[in-house]
Amino acid sequence: MCKPIINHIQVRSILTKSNLPVGDYSVNPYIGCTHGCKYCYASFMKRFTGHTEQWGTFLDVKIWPEIKKTGKYSGKELFIGSVTDPYLPQEKIYERTRALLMQLKDSGAKISIATKSDLILRDLDLIKSFPDARVSWSINTLDDNFQRDMDQAVSIDRRLAAMKIFHQAGVRTTCFISPIFPGITDAQAIIQRAKAQCNLIWLENLNLRGSYKTVIMDYISEKYPHLLPLYREIYYNGNRSYWEMLDIKLKAFTAEIGLDYVTNDDSMKRPFEAPPVVVNYFYHEQIKKSARKDK
Repeated sequence: MCKPIINHIQVRSILTKSNLPVGDYSVNPYIGCTHGCKYCYASFMKRFTGHTEQWGTFLDVKIWPEIKKTGKYSGKELFIGSVTDPYLPQEKIYERTRALLMQLKDSGAKISIATKSDLILRDLDLIKSFPDARVSWSINTLDDNFQRDMDQAVSIDRRLAAMKIFHQAGVRTTCFISPIFPGITDAQAIIQRAKAQCNLIWLENLNLRGSYKTVIMDYISEKYPHLLPLYREIYYNGNRSYWEMLDIKLKAFTAEIGLDYVTNDDSMKRPFEAPPVVVNYFYHEQIKKSARKDK
């Protein structure tokens, strides 16, 4: 991949009030993401930033005024990394995420960080200082070749190793199995691999829209042609039966290995020592309706 175009930009604030269910504030120390994930929903951000470059080839490094009166964020949920990875390789140089954490240290804010990186290990002690800190890693395959086809982030083994270290350090960790590629992602194998080193396992289906829909469909046509009819049925005809069947299959599988399987996120309240909870974030309403019909 070519060296990304990097600019520094001044912003009035790094904290944005959020409507997301996972936080009161959305925090993104960068604009753009050099992982260049082929399926990235965040590529829509180009509409608001004026970037015409291909997603994954640019990065804006945010510079903001030092956060004042940090106590007002006490008890507030801050989601760090909603539309970029806060631990991109460039974070090693610019340390914008570390600066954010240093400014908010002792504020009483609750933080949730989403990443595909193990650079976050650098800030383990700092993250531990926040109350109820949570860190999630996106892992949608155990196949190194497929991972390299999809993104430029660190290997799956490195992500899992970082997750284990955080979990052993007492930080709540999540294995985010997302996006699940029909016929490719082996969710059962990932659950087995991660279940001893995380508190939550989130499941999210591949949702194709915008410019990357064609990119993914072309990729499937080239690399997995036998799956093309399935993808056409799901993403052109709107057939959700694949997700409904996978929901049933994973519910049975998790029961077999002693894990709870839910479709809401009150699982955050469970004790740290409890086995991880598997949380389904597929098409909730449709699957719930289907389940009711089966009763």
